Amino acid sequence: MAVLNKIRQRSLILILVIALALFSFVIGDLFKNSSALTGVSQDVIATVNGEDISREEFMFRVENMQRRVGPGTSSIQVMNSVYSQELRKIILETEFEELGLSVEKDQMRDLIKNSFSSYEEFQNEDGIFDVNRLNAFIANLKDIQPERAPLGTFQINFEEWTNNEQSLAANALQQTYYNLIKAGVGATVAEAEDEYFADASTRDIRYVQIPYESINDSLIEVTKSDIKKYINDNKQKFKVDATREIVYVEFKEEASKEDEEAIKNSLLGLLEDKAEYNDISKLTDSVLGFKNTTDIEQFVNANSDVKYNDAYLRKSQLPSVAADTLFGMSEGTIYGPYKDGEYYKLSKILNVEQRPDSVKVRHILIPYVGATRVDPSITRTPQQAKATADSILAVVKPNRSKFVDLLDLSSDKVSNENEGVIEFAYNSSFAPEFKAFSFDNKKGDIDVVETSFGYHIIEILDQTNFNKTLKLATISRKIEPSDETIDNVFNSVSKFEIAAENGDFQELAKERDLTVKPITFKELDENIPGLGSQRQIVRWSFSDDTEVGDYKRFPVSGVGFVVAKLVQIHEEGLMDVETASTSAIVEIRKQKKAKLIREKLTGTTVVDIAKNQGQSTRSAAALTIKNTTLSGAGIEPLVVGAAFGLNEGETSAPIDGNKGVYVIEVTKVNEATPLENYASIINRLSNTRRNTVQTKVYTALEEAADIEDNRAKTVY
Repeated sequence: MAVLNKIRQRSLILILVIALALFSFVIGDLFKNSSALTGVSQDVIATVNGEDISREEFMFRVENMQRRVGPGTSSIQVMNSVYSQELRKIILETEFEELGLSVEKDQMRDLIKNSFSSYEEFQNEDGIFDVNRLNAFIANLKDIQPERAPLGTFQINFEEWTNNEQSLAANALQQTYYNLIKAGVGATVAEAEDEYFADASTRDIRYVQIPYESINDSLIEVTKSDIKKYINDNKQKFKVDATREIVYVEFKEEASKEDEEAIKNSLLGLLEDKAEYNDISKLTDSVLGFKNTTDIEQFVNANSDVKYNDAYLRKSQLPSVAADTLFGMSEGTIYGPYKDGEYYKLSKILNVEQRPDSVKVRHILIPYVGATRVDPSITRTPQQAKATADSILAVVKPNRSKFVDLLDLSSDKVSNENEGVIEFAYNSSFAPEFKAFSFDNKKGDIDVVETSFGYHIIEILDQTNFNKTLKLATISRKIEPSDETIDNVFNSVSKFEIAAENGDFQELAKERDLTVKPITFKELDENIPGLGSQRQIVRWSFSDDTEVGDYKRFPVSGVGFVVAKLVQIHEEGLMDVETASTSAIVEIRKQKKAKLIREKLTGTTVVDIAKNQGQSTRSAAALTIKNTTLSGAGIEPLVVGAAFGLNEGETSAPIDGNKGVYVIEVTKVNEATPLENYASIINRLSNTRRNTVQTKVYTALEEAADIEDNRAKTVY
């Protein structure tokens, strides 16, 4: 009872403790899930003009595109491509909706007719497009969904048909939209006149340049306030995205000298015969080595990281580090171990033959559905193509004169024009199976050969330029670090991390002969030079939990490990004074030097000013408003422009140019004779502008769009 009474007396304290515990739990969860605090939903990739791009739909499109483009394109590249497509789609749809643009039913039918009128499924008995057949086809797709129905040479289901219709409609809307804009884009007579006179009118001038270099940089003081003011006066020039600057060192998992010696010794150990105990027979067997083995292919495949190659090789196909040596060796001899790139190799000369470098063949190509560059009209299966090719071979093999008669069956129209004949060298780009048959067999041989293009009936008509070739058996061992070396690298990384806790990153790297590499990147960047795709490092650098001075170890494929340290955070906005100072100081010095030069100028003519400033006068002839290069001074647009604002004989006020302060005198004005008709210039300017409409209009729409990009926080 005493205990219960104490609990009752302290009930308020207990309630407060429980409330605080619940509160800390909720707050802790909020900090773990940043989206709860920032308002960024993990299910929304971006919001464009109020419309969300959902994560689920976005990733579905990414997966589809990744399948189409294959592994050669990284996932980040695919995501960027899909994002650009979705962004463009929403931005343009917003514009179409505001303008009231749409594709009506009759227009949609016309679009489908234009796209599919050649398909037999939509044609009547007279080969004319029949809308009733189209409607019946669509109705059938809807009834059997999600099953597919044949259309031409492919299969399609109702969802794919609907997507295709939407694509046709979107393209039509875009075309209509851009055509409307192009119709309102053109050039006026006044603009054509300006264009003409800018090319045809010229000015001759005399000028003096007082170069900025005439004042020593040490005499010009540039303060932080000067730089801040310059940044604010030139905001567009110093506007930057959010970036992070890191430094990193690499700990490479690469083979040591001891590892390489072990690999070479393992290859040497394969040369001689050796005795091995057989656990099954309980006897000691004699195992033949590389020198004496009778099953060379099995021996190579059992001991090599690269499978046996039965081909005869030209000298250019041999490893460059060993080509001369191998070509000078006789049959049965062995060379190595020798280092070739990432491998140590042991090569045995199996045979030496004279082989052609050029051939003349003729062929008949029978393609099938799915073959490379196959015509859409081809419907035969691979089995049917093989049967056709075999039947042709049965006819032409005993009677070669029939070959030309059957060329109508071949889909290679180019060679058909030359009776199916092709002449090519060994280094030409041909299907490997086609090349192998042509060079590895003899004149007069004929057979059926399959390539990615289909089945070929090939006859070798001639072979020329015979040269020495070798058949090699090569055992290759990849040069890789041993487990001991990998363990040593891991230990080195761990020790570096521990030391970096309280030590100087740069000094620690120097003590270990490691190169410190700097890199700056944006939040959506993917690649780090020398390391490839490293989104893990980019994400860590931009994490709210990562502060300047933090470091972390990252495993890197093909390298081993890197230890990265965050050294600078640059938020989106204007450059800070330190970053901007490099370029800003140069321009500020110019401004201050220009002011000093103008203050000490005396004289009213170019000649007087040049004399007083210890400079020479120069001349420039035939200046045009479109060419801003000033003879003897370089690109000076302000100076050239000023010349066209003066009358003949008139002298300018001082002009602050790129390389100095100028005073110019116009010595001759050459005005062009007006044209009677400016139609050709108007047409040229109008066409140029219309050709750029599509890009410029979309760029303007994107800049004006309300875009909230959450990719870095959701999928990147």
